[in-house]
Amino acid sequence: MADHLIPIPSPGQPLSFGRPGDPLVILVHDWYGRLPGLVALGEGLVREGFRVVIPDLYSGVATLDDAEAEGLMTSLSVGVALAELDDVIATARAEGSSRVGVVGFSMGGWIALLHAQGGSEDAVVAYYSTLAPRDHGVIPSPVLLQFAEFDEWEADETPESFIDRLREHGTPVTEYRYVDTVHSFANADIQGKFAPRSAELAFARTANFLVKHLLD
Repeated sequence: MADHLIPIPSPGQPLSFGRPGDPLVILVHDWYGRLPGLVALGEGLVREGFRVVIPDLYSGVATLDDAEAEGLMTSLSVGVALAELDDVIATARAEGSSRVGVVGFSMGGWIALLHAQGGSEDAVVAYYSTLAPRDHGVIPSPVLLQFAEFDEWEADETPESFIDRLREHGTPVTEYRYVDTVHSFANADIQGKFAPRSAELAFARTANFLVKHLLD
């Protein structure tokens, strides 16, 4: 199964970009791991005025293979992943960052939404992610949801049911769906799923959302 694993730079250590003390944005990778495309997104957010940190939740490996990715995700400790976000936020606050946003992709979006229930974030963006009722608590910060047109969901995890629950709890929520896209459309490293124009538009909306809630 390990035939498809790809070693990545700075294994197990967060990658940091931008000026310490600027508003923090954490990018949380999807089930494939911290692939190079996330660095380009991070650098784009730095140009908007953010401090960006990209954790490595897989301890030094990533993959382009779906079966391998599923195995990596299954072996992930959710508690450890949430604690990793806690550590990143604590470090950034010690450096002077007063506002925090988290952007997560698929598995990373799920982790971001879980973590946001603790109230540490000022804004959350989740790509092709929802929470099931069993995982769902109140998310006090504004949420931006980016969905593919074609995706697979469990009956109680559909975007519609998730958005209804968010609104019932009073969470400000914005959603977009991208025509003729599939899950992972924003991952530039995954051929056959990446949709450049939709990914670019989604990133622009993500950046605008973060600027509104973290910089304005």
